[in-house]
Amino acid sequence: MTPEHTPSKGQTSDPPGQFGHAVPYRMTVTTPRPYQETVALADQQLAAWLKEEGCEEPPSRAEAPWVVDPPSSIERLRLGERILLDRDFGPLRAPASVRADRALLADPPRSAVLPPHRAAPEPPEPPGERPTIGHYARRRLRTPAPHGTHQLTLTIATATPFTAATTSDSDDLGTPRTWVRLEAEHLASGPGVRTVGRAQVPELARRLLPLLDATDGPATVGPSARLITPAGLDALIDELCDPERRLPTVVASIPSGVPVDDWFVGTVEPLVRQLTGLAVSYVLDHAALPLFNVALEYHKVYGGAVRTYLPEVDPASRGDGSRHPVLARQRIEEDIRRAAALLAREPRRLAAELPPVPLLRVVPPLQVPIEAKKAARPEPAVPAQQTRDTWQAQQAQQAQQVQQTQQPPQSKQLRQPPQPRRAGPAESPAVAEAVAHHCAEELQLQLFGRSPHTHRRWEHSGEAEEQYGALRRAAVQVRVVTPGGRLCAVTVPDQLDRVRGADLEVGRYLDSAPATFSELVGRFGEFSLVEFTGDQKEALALDGQSDGAGWARLAWYGLTALQEYAAAAVRGEAHGDFKQWCEHTPPGCHRFPPRKAVRGESRTVESHTKWKRERMLPVPECVDTSRRAFMGAHLRIGGGRTAPRLHYLDDCSGSGRIYVGYIGLHLTNTRTN
Repeated sequence: MTPEHTPSKGQTSDPPGQFGHAVPYRMTVTTPRPYQETVALADQQLAAWLKEEGCEEPPSRAEAPWVVDPPSSIERLRLGERILLDRDFGPLRAPASVRADRALLADPPRSAVLPPHRAAPEPPEPPGERPTIGHYARRRLRTPAPHGTHQLTLTIATATPFTAATTSDSDDLGTPRTWVRLEAEHLASGPGVRTVGRAQVPELARRLLPLLDATDGPATVGPSARLITPAGLDALIDELCDPERRLPTVVASIPSGVPVDDWFVGTVEPLVRQLTGLAVSYVLDHAALPLFNVALEYHKVYGGAVRTYLPEVDPASRGDGSRHPVLARQRIEEDIRRAAALLAREPRRLAAELPPVPLLRVVPPLQVPIEAKKAARPEPAVPAQQTRDTWQAQQAQQAQQVQQTQQPPQSKQLRQPPQPRRAGPAESPAVAEAVAHHCAEELQLQLFGRSPHTHRRWEHSGEAEEQYGALRRAAVQVRVVTPGGRLCAVTVPDQLDRVRGADLEVGRYLDSAPATFSELVGRFGEFSLVEFTGDQKEALALDGQSDGAGWARLAWYGLTALQEYAAAAVRGEAHGDFKQWCEHTPPGCHRFPPRKAVRGESRTVESHTKWKRERMLPVPECVDTSRRAFMGAHLRIGGGRTAPRLHYLDDCSGSGRIYVGYIGLHLTNTRTN
């Protein structure tokens, strides 16, 4: 790029977002299609995309007919777990600041506002009420995402024929233009949560643009770049200089000697993929390139470089040329993904800062009524074969069993692990699943969550091997039964050996876990999506503690759960952060105790300079240019004063990995010395 636009050598192509903030995606275009046809087309594409994503298809909805003052309507639909779709439409009122300008916004005669076939007398507007200048329809979709929620908002608006004629918001034939605005943003779950650097280009944008014949002033906005020959060169130059152009225009050149098709498909298409809806892209062929540079001698592009032309190009000004950044061919070929992010940074920033057009500015904020929120809430699931009284009785019985298992032992002997009970014929899978999860968590607490005093007493006990064998058998019972939602009645070692996969589950879940942190650190390569970036010395120092073996096993189970969560997160199937993954672990995955997974540090720690600095842990340069990132999320892998912790950064939405920056004794906070 030009010097004033060239990033430093160590600057990342996609910087992570600030805590609680991410750069949004905003697309604003116009379409010559009628308003109601555009709304129907958008609903059709949205429903098709949701169906492909595995969500429930929303029911069709007919918008209000074209009348002067249609009533507003808001509804909320639940399309899946934590997937909400809000739909509303209504009239657009003139802002209060222009109420005095009755000559511009006063209601014209009925025949001027409505089509001829709908001409009819309309009662006069009540005094003091703001006049109607247009209509809008809006769709807002919220889906779960790591550390927050993805929000997609589609707004379609148009002016009344009279307002469009008096404000030049119409085409050459006098038909009101239809405005389409698509916004995607990431809503963080809290102020201290690290978010993605930017919201991705919505798939809905790529679906809608070719169907809408979208335009930005004189330019046609499409999902991909267009090839320019000498015949289309004059139109391109006029477009660059047009004052109505709001979006940047990206012009790519082709190196001499390189076939046009090879460079177009192999380089330009992946380079401009992140510009969909944010800029208009062109590629100059070999014949058009020299003619273009002659016409714009101060704004040239050549040699395989790509130039971004911001609005209001002045071809006669030498100084104006430095305002339009250039991306060199060398940087493109070094890392095309990084180059694509660099190329999209300026158009994305301009789109985020560009104020809405006057018509979209008066769209009222979306406020879902309480009645609509209550209607979208899921009802508590009660099995069809059980009455509510039976269900409540089973819940009370389960709570009593949990309370009994949590009572402290009366003798010095290690208490027996919780034994899975038989599932009766009328017992629901939900109750069995809950009991199985409780048994698994209680088992892990007995194995690894003991205080140092209890652990030493257990080590010196002569029944340690027998107790450990009992715990292993209980672990197999829980692991075998949980995926099916029912509890197995395996209680005798002979029966246990006949369970299919029992030995395999024991080997995977218990025997394969490292007994020391030295072994754990050496086996980090087994996790393809979890990377250790911290200092090994802090982790190796835990081997000198009396509870080191139990801590190492629990840390290994936490890393295994993080690996499974990361694999689901990069596929978009995690449905939340790691804490939620632990609370609702899918069948067949290793379950880590939810109370040992902590989302972040307290505000006291985050606001304390020294304590926060301790948690600024190493990360690759692709995550942060400073090679440091705050890791507030952590796993509790021990208790007591030493309280070991495993701090990590969830960057699945960015680099697709989880980075473990620290394994060691508890870092400084209000409870440590």
